Amino acid sequence: MAEETKKIAEETTPEVVVSDVTVRETPQPEPETLPESPEKDAAPVTGESKVEDEKEKELVGESNSFKEESNKVEELPNPEQKALAEFKQMVQEALNKHEFTAPPPPPPAKEEDEKKAAVPAEAPEAEPVTEAAAPATPDPVIETESEPVAEKKVETEKLEKTEEKVTPPETEATPAPAAETPSEPSETEKVEAVEEIKETIVEVPAAVAVMASTEEPPAAEAEEPKTEQTPPAAPEEVSIWGIPLLADERSDVILLKFLRARDFKVKEAFTMLKSVVAWRKEFKIDELLDEKELGQGLEKVVYNHGVDKEGHPVCYNAFGEFQDKELYQNTFADDKEKLTKFLRWRIQFMEKSIRNLDFSPDGINTFVQVLDLKNSPGLFFYKKELRQATNRALLLLQDNYPEFVAKQVFINVPWWYPAYYRMINASFTTRTKSKFVFAGPSRSADTLFKYIAPEQVPAQYGGLSKEGEEEFTTAEPATEEIIKPASKHTIEFPVTEKSTLVWEARVTGWDVSYGAEFVPSAEGGYTILIEKSRKVGANESVISTSYKASEAGKVVITIDNQTSKKKKLVYRSKNKISDC
Repeated sequence: MAEETKKIAEETTPEVVVSDVTVRETPQPEPETLPESPEKDAAPVTGESKVEDEKEKELVGESNSFKEESNKVEELPNPEQKALAEFKQMVQEALNKHEFTAPPPPPPAKEEDEKKAAVPAEAPEAEPVTEAAAPATPDPVIETESEPVAEKKVETEKLEKTEEKVTPPETEATPAPAAETPSEPSETEKVEAVEEIKETIVEVPAAVAVMASTEEPPAAEAEEPKTEQTPPAAPEEVSIWGIPLLADERSDVILLKFLRARDFKVKEAFTMLKSVVAWRKEFKIDELLDEKELGQGLEKVVYNHGVDKEGHPVCYNAFGEFQDKELYQNTFADDKEKLTKFLRWRIQFMEKSIRNLDFSPDGINTFVQVLDLKNSPGLFFYKKELRQATNRALLLLQDNYPEFVAKQVFINVPWWYPAYYRMINASFTTRTKSKFVFAGPSRSADTLFKYIAPEQVPAQYGGLSKEGEEEFTTAEPATEEIIKPASKHTIEFPVTEKSTLVWEARVTGWDVSYGAEFVPSAEGGYTILIEKSRKVGANESVISTSYKASEAGKVVITIDNQTSKKKKLVYRSKNKISDC
């Protein structure tokens, strides 16, 4: 069965859906990368399964090692400081030469066409010489001779005619052969023909040479003033994510992202920077920021909500929302135009989120990404349009938004994902893997609470933050406690006279009994039942209750955990003075 699983994986070769890294997998052939027992991995993740808990702990443990580096130049190691200085020098030279906005060089094909077109342009220069000499010469041999041979023959014939002029008068006065052969040209005609050939062959190149010699000097004189009189152009200004390059220390933070994305290989980082600047111009990012009517109905697919314990904004990705057929059809529906619109919306969302970051050296300039895999398409049943859209979007994020993720938390991980992750584990770099955290359904809330305070976590993920909630703010922290297995746990809220106590509580996974009562401080007072003890199911959300007290006392909440697993309780409360 392991061989069949491997064969199916090789045929599908899907892409890993992560936020700032997308890697096309090539399944590893080593047996140890595949699960030892497919039947064992195929068991659903349940709260009672010790085996699955161990798997989740193992994944979380190995992926919890990343610590964000400092962006202060003075705190960087010496090699990284030198790399940054070299990178800045390369960027400055590129700005001076306007390399970021210079038009791209013409493709090689056009250069070859120009060379081919230039070859026949030179050939006609020699052709008129032969054609002009042909009609002036009665001897057919001259038509086939090359130019040097013709010149030599002309010179020989000229010497012979000169010698004939020096001969005695008796010899010159014997015109008998000319009279007997009237078809043959006279000596005078021959001399004129020779002179005509000489003018055609010898004097024309001389004229051309004279013209060339008279034309070249002005061209040289025209070039000299340009180098002397033209002032150097001012360096171009290039901004990325609203930060001008090399303008201030915020630019160092930007450049460090590119260096870290390329392991501080300066030339590779510079190539990536130029590519990103060119892509942003081609994608028209500045216009995209003001574009409206993008992402309608996608508010629950990708959204920002709260911050983590270190102040990083948290972005939630819930692609399981596309189980809604109407939303899926409206977003994709085999339409390239809709796919393009989805991509522009995702990039617009990223750009707007980045504009809210602080790029000062000691500021927050990264996100925490939470990927909810609940109801997400399975490993071998990934919808075509959704796969294409998410992969293209994530490739754009990977190539053009380096080092914007501080932590990547996968929650509600399905049963097949641990085995799948082991299979493609080698495809990721050590740096990328150190940012990954995985948690199955039974541990998702607890895992989120390690990095995000409960009051900042949305209620659907086990936290206390509810949409439209106005009673409590994120500035009012929650308390976390552990409820032991097979035990009762109580919490007490003091209540002053003539006040209203407001509280909210949440148990991860619930499956416990919950009740509340008011106990007066005065002796002999009667206990008042606020909420009768009842069984709370696993799908229950936050319990929010209030009690208006007419006398001082306390509200006691009792939680009875009869399961064999410990539970985490989060709660908070406050007193509001009543008007009466």
